[in-house]
Amino acid sequence: MAIKKLLLFDLDGTLLTSEKTISKRTMEQVENSREKGYLIGVSTSRSEQNCLEILGQLKPDILISSGGALVKKNDEYISKAVFSATRTSELIRTAREVCGEDVEITIDTLTDHYWNYKIDPKEVDKSWGGSIWTDFSSFSEEALKMCVEIFDDKKADELKLRLPDCDAIRFSDGYWYKYTRKGVTKEDAIKIVCDSLRITLNDIISFGDDFADIGMLKMTGIGVAMGNSIDEVKRIADIVIGSNDEDGIADYLETLE
Repeated sequence: MAIKKLLLFDLDGTLLTSEKTISKRTMEQVENSREKGYLIGVSTSRSEQNCLEILGQLKPDILISSGGALVKKNDEYISKAVFSATRTSELIRTAREVCGEDVEITIDTLTDHYWNYKIDPKEVDKSWGGSIWTDFSSFSEEALKMCVEIFDDKKADELKLRLPDCDAIRFSDGYWYKYTRKGVTKEDAIKIVCDSLRITLNDIISFGDDFADIGMLKMTGIGVAMGNSIDEVKRIADIVIGSNDEDGIADYLETLE
């Protein structure tokens, strides 16, 4: 069967309900789309390790994780954009200098997700994969992504200035900021995917809800915003569908030929 298009889904706030699950109806429509000839892709700011259960359900043809730092086609990694171990240590040290020694931080590596949360994230989100607690005092590994919780906008601006080699973006559902290497975003990862699959941007239908999805929705053939999206996403989308708790994606996929 000829490939029709790539369906590229963000996870949190998009493909996943508020309970961090994929509804039965949405999963059925994803499978129906695959049978029609569509490729299935995931584009998430989560690390691969933090969504293994979800990926086991979806079995995506394409995975963009850690905000674009890691790209996988089937079982093959086709792009890895890491900070060196030395640079990772510097990033952590700078975040603490700007935001305080007790600032909460997460680090994605190629194999693990590290955190120093005061509350175990698995107690808040059951879909969260295995994580390793560390105080980051002597952390020294190559990293795909760093996230930092920053409540003060001035400190967020200062940290961005102190890390000129990073792409920084905020998540709307809290005070967390993502830092990947400069030029490492979901958009850059999508270009790599297009080259690997030999498709064009117009061959992609993307789905998202947050700041990190804006570039993705703008650049692909059809950008679909969830009904629960932030206003900035809805304004740039080609279409706005029902929310992630209303089977908005299932409704949309039913209309595809």
